[in-house]
Amino acid sequence: MDELRIEGTCDPRFERVKEAFAENFAQRNEYGASFAIVVDGLAVVDLWAGHADKARTIPWRPDTLVNLFSTTKGVTAICAHRLIDQGLLDLDTPVAAYWPEFARAGKDHIRLRQLLNHRAGLPALRKPVPDAAIYDWSAMTTALAAEEPWWTPGTRHGYHAITIGFLVGEVIRRITGKSLGDYFRDEIAGPLELDCHIGLTAEDDARCGQMIQSPAPPKDQINIFKYAQEHPESVTAKAFFNPPGAMKLGAVNSRAWRAAEIPAANGHATAGALARLYGALAAGGAIDGVRVLEPEAIVRCHTEESSGRDEVLMIPTRFSTGFMLSQAHDRMGPNARTFGHPGAGGSLGFADPDARVGFGYTMNKMGPYILMDPRPRALVEALYESL
Repeated sequence: MDELRIEGTCDPRFERVKEAFAENFAQRNEYGASFAIVVDGLAVVDLWAGHADKARTIPWRPDTLVNLFSTTKGVTAICAHRLIDQGLLDLDTPVAAYWPEFARAGKDHIRLRQLLNHRAGLPALRKPVPDAAIYDWSAMTTALAAEEPWWTPGTRHGYHAITIGFLVGEVIRRITGKSLGDYFRDEIAGPLELDCHIGLTAEDDARCGQMIQSPAPPKDQINIFKYAQEHPESVTAKAFFNPPGAMKLGAVNSRAWRAAEIPAANGHATAGALARLYGALAAGGAIDGVRVLEPEAIVRCHTEESSGRDEVLMIPTRFSTGFMLSQAHDRMGPNARTFGHPGAGGSLGFADPDARVGFGYTMNKMGPYILMDPRPRALVEALYESL
């Protein structure tokens, strides 16, 4: 293996962060990654290193994009909160007011708030759908409109691993006339000059990192995918494997996956884009004169709405309206108001309004952890040591 070259910029104050980034390669099986921090609206760390492919023949570049998996959910939530700020959406209005077909199967009283806080009872489709449905917006939203809740909405919460993106995205489409990917590009990514996308053109394929399979989970952690295989009719199995190909790496590295809009799972970004986006929220909702959200929205983003045993993940989780919050044993730093989202395999983006920090981490070698991976955890610890 070639000697590691860490490229980019790092304020001297955050030298410990750069050391932790290097340690991820030396000690935690990192292949390729990027990491960025924005503090008070200023980029203080923007680093990248390693390789974009499993064979280690393509160097990671400053514009290397990788699939974010569930880190995409935070991007989707930001779009919803922006529309709430504009008075076009309301958290406590029934979803059916925006999407009339949604009222079927006892869903007429489900509110937008319950889609965002994972309490709607729609984490999965019961009836099997084909692999290709994941790329078919109409197929997924039609199936969800017909679906009956798995529990009485509002009484419990369970991670809507794939469905939340289609549910919230369809509401946004009904209100704006734009797909979620187009809305995000026009309203947020474009004005902020973010290299962050939900739906990629073929021209971007050349700079996409190859996602690499994770090892098995450690023995002290529940193996969700093994459980799903052993209990194929469970809500956990259906949430992750219906459509059945939604989590296969062959799919995730394909043109079809990159082109589609799967707003819970297929965003692509650089770490710098994530840090800048969350840096705006951490600084009160605006950066460089571009306002993303109003200050009142930031309060919504970090206010807990769901906590306790997760019906899908089968571990305790905490959520606000669209964002994951720090968990008891998986904290995004020491401060109470931090909010963001991790993604399967390791990616992470979050905002800390108390420290005025925006954090972004992307990588291509997937880890097996349900919530935070040890690699971003090490970076979080180094960050707060440096502040």
